[in-house]
Amino acid sequence: MDKASSSVVSEFVLLGLRSSQKLKLFYFFFFFSVLYMVIVLGNLLITLTVTSDTSLHSPMYFLLGNLSFVDICQTSFATPKMIADFLSEHKTISFSGCIAQIFFIHLFTGGEMVLLVLMAYDRYVAICKPLYYVVIMSRRTCTVLVMISWAVGLVHTLSQLSFTVNLPFCGPNVVDSFFCDLPRVTKLTCLDSYIIEILIVVNSGVLSLSTFSLLVSSYIIILVTVWLKSSAAMAKAFSTLASHIAVVIFFGPCIFIYVWPFTIYPLDKFLAIFYTVSTTILNPIIYTLRNRDMKAAIRKIVNNYLRPRRTSEMSPVVRTSLH
Repeated sequence: MDKASSSVVSEFVLLGLRSSQKLKLFYFFFFFSVLYMVIVLGNLLITLTVTSDTSLHSPMYFLLGNLSFVDICQTSFATPKMIADFLSEHKTISFSGCIAQIFFIHLFTGGEMVLLVLMAYDRYVAICKPLYYVVIMSRRTCTVLVMISWAVGLVHTLSQLSFTVNLPFCGPNVVDSFFCDLPRVTKLTCLDSYIIEILIVVNSGVLSLSTFSLLVSSYIIILVTVWLKSSAAMAKAFSTLASHIAVVIFFGPCIFIYVWPFTIYPLDKFLAIFYTVSTTILNPIIYTLRNRDMKAAIRKIVNNYLRPRRTSEMSPVVRTSLH
């Protein structure tokens, strides 16, 4: 019994993208020089801007800064290895490394789902209860809410690992994905995976569906409330919520993969890339390019860091002539 329950697989093989070498090189340079760097630098810029600019010290931007930080973590738990694997013939990962990827993906995605719900709640209070906004969304309340999002993510991922780490892997070790994704890894266990798939549905599936339902419900309530008060304000409210609604597409791949993990589709691994990498670029694009306050704060930071340097590099004669 002990022998049967012990795992003899020491590493997993990640198939990733099976294509020509030229196409792999294209993906390597695209992901490294464009997508990944834009995601990290864009979200890092948002985090630093929200932290350093006092005009952005409000609940909405506090939650936005935390969302950017989570996006950096979410896109970094597996993307660097995925990029390196484009140039490698043997795409292997140790058993402990695979478990670590599963831990971090559910920690960050679970926390981000709750954080998106909190951002929707923030908009609900701001639009539907503006007189009580400062009282309800105090700094202490926002801090507690963010801590709750991390706690939910931690409980979510630990509950997944509680039945994953003890699974017996005694034969196949090939994962047809770019990283260790729970539905694909559990398919390799020596046991009947039906019960495991039920647990995945109960855990990840219910979390995805419940948070998605809360988001959609909150947006509907906000729009109906604004429409009843003033039809003219409807367009402004919808414009404010459009960026938030766009981020909700993050839930689509999660629901597709985790609500019905019994059947593995070839499209699943690309959907996994979509919700771990591609959706994290929406945050800097939507909240930076569409937000006047954020763009003004970024320009202020750029001017503060660049203009003094340029002035200090001038010769004394030039600086005197300028004055």
